Parts: sequence; structure tokens; C-alpha cells
Amino acid sequence: MAENSAALTGRERTFARDEIIVSKTDTKGRLIYTNQTFLQVADYTEAEVIGQPHSMIRHPDMPRCVFKLLWDTISEGRELFAYVVNRTKFGDHYWVLAHVTPTFDEDGKTIKGYHSNRRVPNPGSLEIIKPLYAELKAEEDRHSNRKDGMNAAYQMLLDKLAEAGMEYDEFILSI
Repeated sequence: MAENSAALTGRERTFARDEIIVSKTDTKGRLIYTNQTFLQVADYTEAEVIGQPHSMIRHPDMPRCVFKLLWDTISEGRELFAYVVNRTKFGDHYWVLAHVTPTFDEDGKTIKGYHSNRRVPNPGSLEIIKPLYAELKAEEDRHSNRKDGMNAAYQMLLDKLAEAGMEYDEFILSI
């Protein structure tokens, strides 16, 4: 199954404020657990997602540089908060505030997977995130080489954070 190629519908999905979307992956980002809220919001069955890359719900408008930041952070054993737009099986989209953490082995030092809890985002925060992500995505798309584009947008993001005097988490939690 892997990547979702459903045509985008432009319809936004939501979920209740008291619901939490939960997923767990192995160290390669393959889904090993999803809760019912994940399945309901994303329009998948458990059989369709287990063993698949978490990126199967990636929305094409989501800047890849944010995922670079996410993977760089969690692979170092640190947590990250991030706003993410995802795509459902049928092409709708939904925004989340994700809290992604590494899961450690019994020794407390070896990462054995990752855990993500996603909540309904603050609409006011999205008014700041959407134009930022559009700018980052435009920078990515401006380059013919995808890796060069991602790296250029990543540097743009780091420059904006440095200008604000904040780490990404601080920025996300401040808006």
C-alpha cells in the first residue's frame, strides 16, 4: 500500500477535542499500533495500516523539512511538538498538533520505536502555521532536486527560528 495517491478533495476532517489520535511505529517509521481514533479519522482499517509506513497519511502540502526536523529530533532521543496536516484514505485532510516521542528499550538508552499522540490544533495557531508551511513548501518546490529543496527550506525554517530566538518546540507551543 505505502504512499496514498488519493486525489485531494479540499474537505477538512475534524475530530473531537477530547479525542487523541495515537500511533506507534518501529524505528523505520512503520506502523505497529493505531488507536480507533486514528483509524476513524484517516478512513483506514487496522489491517490496511499495520506494517505500512506512517507516511501513508502524509499530505503533499506538508513541508518535508518539518519531517526532517522531526526525524532528526526523535532519532536523537528527544521529543517534538509539531503541527501536521495529514491526508485520509479518500483525499480529505485533517490538521493535528502532534507530540512525538521515542520509545526506549528496557536499558533506557536504545530507541526501539516512536509514539505519537495527536490532538485537535488551536485554530488561531493554524493561522500562523499555514502561511509558514506554504512558504516552506514553496521553497522546497522551487528546487529541481528534492533533497536540495528540503535542505533549503530546512535552513529557511532554522533562520526564522533563530530570528525569533526560539527552538521549534518553543515556537509551536508559543502560538
